[in-house]
Amino acid sequence: MTISLTQLRRCSVAVDLGAARTRVYLKNQGMIVDEPSVAAVNVRTGALLAVGAQAEVMDGRTPDYIRVVHPISGGTVVDIDMAQRLLRNLVGDKLRRTWRRKPSMRAAVCMPYGSEPLAQRAAVETLTGLGARRVELVDTLIAAAVGCGLPVEQPEATMIVMCGAGTTQVAVLSVGSIVAAETVPVGGNTIDHAVIQHMRLHHELMVPNQAVRPLQVMLSGDDAQASSTEVHGRDVVSGLARSVQVDTERVLKAITTPLTAILDGIGTVLRNCPPDLVADLADCGIMLAGGSALTPGLRAMIEQATSMPVHVADRPDTCAVHGLGAMLEGKVEPLHLDPLAP
Repeated sequence: MTISLTQLRRCSVAVDLGAARTRVYLKNQGMIVDEPSVAAVNVRTGALLAVGAQAEVMDGRTPDYIRVVHPISGGTVVDIDMAQRLLRNLVGDKLRRTWRRKPSMRAAVCMPYGSEPLAQRAAVETLTGLGARRVELVDTLIAAAVGCGLPVEQPEATMIVMCGAGTTQVAVLSVGSIVAAETVPVGGNTIDHAVIQHMRLHHELMVPNQAVRPLQVMLSGDDAQASSTEVHGRDVVSGLARSVQVDTERVLKAITTPLTAILDGIGTVLRNCPPDLVADLADCGIMLAGGSALTPGLRAMIEQATSMPVHVADRPDTCAVHGLGAMLEGKVEPLHLDPLAP
């Protein structure tokens, strides 16, 4: 799927269609869009009411005739028409003016590892419907590795774990290509569901989806030392509003169960790698990227399971689009190998 850097340098726009957020990078200008991949639609008239952060706030708070949709799932466009309307409203006039000046403008888009041809076609049609004359597809893992500052083009192993909202992708890279990779159907949404189920089973409390992620943030870092956290929600039995004190240690144990699937994926990739590359990883370690890279307990679990150093990217949520933008701007140089004379 990954194309040459020469072709990428002809592109002017880089797009990262994530299940949680959509990001657009304009060449020589930087990231111009970083919004949730959410849209609110009036099902009676078909009118688009809101997109991005404004639509995300409406999730779970709308009447029956307003539906909050997610046109992108697991990095794959599942509703081309709605994805086009979402992007068109997110970019506004910033990108449309550029496309008018350059009618032959090209775009590059990140695609998950091992994506099906139908998913690739959906991404291409989404961007061509907005005016792009040519769309180049790039592996999300390679773009994220470049954005993390890893020496992807060198003949040494680099391992990246891309923790997204829908899936987690694990790969070992060398000489600008993927040597071994695995996709695990566990992401931030699965972890959120585990927290919601824990609150429902152990505290008989239904918490809103928008309150789960702040709870995880409170459990990470220095706040993880707190013994309990107050959570507001709706009582399962009475239906009334209620607040409970939640033991943070129990919540951490609840999200540990889905995280074990990520450890299995890392183990599978390491077993499929040549021994020389695995030996390189013992020194350079593993890089965590993606919006769910800061999940409480994930880094410690990987370090304990692999006995390797684990690093978290400086900007884990935007490293993919910044890496793709760096390739567009020519900041990445390929490894030049001159063919030997016969």
